[in-house]
This record gives sequence, structure tokens and C-alpha cells, in this order.
Amino acid sequence: MTLYAEARDGALIAYEVHAGGNGSPVLLVHGFASNTVDTWERTGWIRAVVDSGRAAITVDLRGHGQSDKPTVADAYAIDRLGADLLAVIDSAGADQVDVVAYSLGCRVAASFARLAPDRIGRLVLGGAGPDELFARWDLAEVDGLLREGRASSDAMITAVLAPALAAGADPEALAALVAGVAGADLTEPRGIPVLFVAGENDPVPAGAEELAREWGAGFLSIPGRDHISTLTSRTFKDAALAFLGGADDHLAE
Repeated sequence: MTLYAEARDGALIAYEVHAGGNGSPVLLVHGFASNTVDTWERTGWIRAVVDSGRAAITVDLRGHGQSDKPTVADAYAIDRLGADLLAVIDSAGADQVDVVAYSLGCRVAASFARLAPDRIGRLVLGGAGPDELFARWDLAEVDGLLREGRASSDAMITAVLAPALAAGADPEALAALVAGVAGADLTEPRGIPVLFVAGENDPVPAGAEELAREWGAGFLSIPGRDHISTLTSRTFKDAALAFLGGADDHLAE
């Protein structure tokens, strides 16, 4: 059943709680132009978390899925997105969660960790590195493609945005999100054990291994996987759940 948390600015953030057993729930945070169903349900993540004996909390970030979709860039400031996660776990009645985040969701989760470090036990960051993708984009080309249907000369903009539009994403909300998030830092969550995961053939998290070393975090490369196929990897699921359960403490040294 879809539930809604009210954010600080009144936006409604959709989430679901998938029953499990003991321990802190696992909060699953999707990436750009995606949603709970595509990132976590169809890839088997929700089932894997529940089968491990944990509850899963899934959230549609604002601008996505069943959540509200503001159309101004300020509504997507990274600190505001992080605060949305706090509103969700408060609404769900969770004192503390472990977090698995992917792609853009990693910056949102890191913002949440900065805002409320006592509410996160452990953090898995998949498909993200030190470079924020949107910072390299020409926002005029983004607006042209999303708001006016003009082709972009930037192959990456087209590769990311065209499928989102084809899948029914709100173009005004996506344009505002890109502008609001562009250049957001991936900030180190002090005092929280972190595991980075990156597909071997994924260019998006370039530099993640070096960043993990700088933070004293763990790092796992998934052989033969790109940005999309990394999510379906059983190795990713097993390593993430083992890390969240404390079985792989050495990865965070």
C-alpha cells in the first residue's frame, strides 16, 4: 500500500513499507528518472531484503513515481531531497534505517546522512562517484529537449532523458530537478560505515574507488556490468546485505 509523508515544504512523498523480520528497516533510494518499481521491485531488491529478514522501505523521490512533482529548481535542492527521506522514515515510524542508494539517490542519501547521522546505521552507495553528471550538462539543451522536444547535440543528455520521456516522466519536473541538483556534492557521512559499489563497465561512478579509499570506505566492483545491469546483479545484493548486516566489517576499513 502506498503511503505519503509530508515534506517540510508541503510536498507529498510516496513510500511503501514491505514487511520483514527483525532489525532496522532498509531504506531503498532510487536514481534519476526512475522509481520504486523499476529500480527495486523489478530487479528483485525488495524480495532480497525481505527474504534476508529485514523490512524494506521504498520511496519515490519528489519529481518521480507517485510523489509530488514540483516544477521549480529550488524544490530540488539536494538538502531538500535529503530532508524528504527523513520525513519518510519519521512517517514510517523507524528510529533508524540502513540505506541502499543508487546513482542520484546516493547524493540524496548522503544529504540525509548529513542532516540526521544518528538515523542511519550503514550506507551502501551504488552507481555514483565524485563527479555529478548534471554539472557537465548544458541546461539550455536540457530545457530544449524536455520542454520543447528539440534534439540535443549532447549524446549523454539524449541517452538519459529520451528514455525517461518515453516512459512517461514529467518533462517540467525533470528539467527542474536537473537544474536543482546540478553540481551537488557527494558528501562524506561522518561516523557511518559506507560501501561503494560500481559496475566494471559503468562510466557514471568514475573515481568511486579512489573516493572510497579517501573516506576509508569499502569498494566493490561488479564485473561486466554497466549502469543499468549493475542493479540486477546478485553479487551486488548479497554484498550489500552482508555489509548492512555487519558481516563484512573489513570492507569499511
